Amino acid sequence: MLVSLSIRDIVLIDKLDLDFGRGLTILTGETGAGKSILLDAFALALGARGDGGLVRQGQAQGQVSATFELASGHPALAVAQAQDIDTGGGLILRRVQLADGRGRAFVNDQRVTTQALRAIARELVEIHGQHDDRALVNPGTHRQLVDAYGGLTSEAAEVRAAFARLRSLKAEIARERARVEKARTEADYLRHAFAELTSLAVEPSEELALAERRSIMMQAEKVAGELHDVQATVNGEHSPMPALSAALRRLERRQIQAPSLIAPVTEALDAALNAFDLAGQALDRALRDADFDPRQLERIEERLFALRAAGRKYGVPIDALPSLAEKFAAELAALDACEARLITLTRDAEAAESAYGSAARLLSEARKKAAAALDAAVNAELAPLKLDGALFMTEIRAEAEGPDGCDQVAFWVQTNPGTKPGPLMKIASGGELARFMLALKVVLADRGSAPTLVFDEIDTGAGGAVADAMGQRLARLASRVQVLAVTHAPQVAARAAGHFRIAKDAADQGHRVATRVFLLEMESRREEIARMLAGATITDEARAAAERLLESAR
Repeated sequence: MLVSLSIRDIVLIDKLDLDFGRGLTILTGETGAGKSILLDAFALALGARGDGGLVRQGQAQGQVSATFELASGHPALAVAQAQDIDTGGGLILRRVQLADGRGRAFVNDQRVTTQALRAIARELVEIHGQHDDRALVNPGTHRQLVDAYGGLTSEAAEVRAAFARLRSLKAEIARERARVEKARTEADYLRHAFAELTSLAVEPSEELALAERRSIMMQAEKVAGELHDVQATVNGEHSPMPALSAALRRLERRQIQAPSLIAPVTEALDAALNAFDLAGQALDRALRDADFDPRQLERIEERLFALRAAGRKYGVPIDALPSLAEKFAAELAALDACEARLITLTRDAEAAESAYGSAARLLSEARKKAAAALDAAVNAELAPLKLDGALFMTEIRAEAEGPDGCDQVAFWVQTNPGTKPGPLMKIASGGELARFMLALKVVLADRGSAPTLVFDEIDTGAGGAVADAMGQRLARLASRVQVLAVTHAPQVAARAAGHFRIAKDAADQGHRVATRVFLLEMESRREEIARMLAGATITDEARAAAERLLESAR
């Protein structure tokens, strides 16, 4: 609930600190005393639009702070915590308005945006007036209020979760289907390419090996003759090897006679004979390599052509063709997996749609029962408010399926028998709207209401029994939530648990006036209620009537 309100330099208010308790708090005062200014200042702290004109003349800035005490787990705390605001000590909403039109917003002394401030304030306070276009008269809230009245919050949350799952699955199906369609357009190409590359069966470094072999074969014909001539020289009939071998044997027989002279020669001749032998072996190998089948060269050239054509076709080096084949195989497998996943997702979506539809239908049936009970409860409040010929009804119409189900919910009224019913905001006059709104709030007080309700002169034009009935209902409402009401009706003021009188007072040695707020005790309360009854001149009869109202309220 709201525990305190501090205002500095806002219009006629220079300095004001108010403490509030539970129950019904009434604010009274003569027209122009500053009641609306006080509510405007409070609304500023709750995130209402700022204006440099709100700053007291001659001041650079104005400021309003509202302090709230809340039970743990209150929705406002969750909203604040989502903004990374420390909520250990409750919530203090503060607004600084500069005279140049700029402003700043704070929650627990942490700078926030005005939007964030409003989001938190919506969970704390509702402000209602005769021509208020928010809260109960906003059709966007009616479905939520019916759910709150019927205790259908968990069912509505289940429908929202089911809808979110269904929407998520449908989005995933759309993405998967797009992937499958794209893959299907490439599937024939992928299969052909994979088959071609698999059939080609490229070996590691195959191109290099084939190119070297081809080069050798192409040069072999040119050097084969020279190799044969050299072989004839080395191993033929004119080879020096027999003569060298014979010379070596002769010298070996004489070596014992002059070893120091002959040994170096025999060693050199032996090395020469070994070299000739190695040369002969090399010549044999070269001639064998040079001796090839021309058809083998043709096969090598065909293989090289096929490899290089594939490399050009797929735009990769030949050694990368096996990896490309693996990639194509993976894409084909992914296509198969996507198609299988699409089938699974479609099945899941069908199940999710069925679950959502079932939950939405059950919620719709429960809403109709809750709406009927709400209508009966509100209509029971109308006769004492002099709306005996009026009817309140909750209009539920089918709409496209959405996160809140398939119901469009709106509060309708019929103000007189035989007239055509219609939406609450369009049919009810200002005074009727205020009474319908009060009846609704009494019924909905502990189900879907902010902890603090503010009523701004909703009893305007009401008197006698109607004002008394409104006072009774405000008091009943205040037994469950905190209620602040600005009123001109003494019947309402008499039922207050706390009563503030708002008045203008001289400030600055009479040069300016300022709005002052006084907490009234019993005797001063009687005088204020007597003033409300009698006007400018308070008579004994007015005091006696005020006493009777207070006694009746007690």
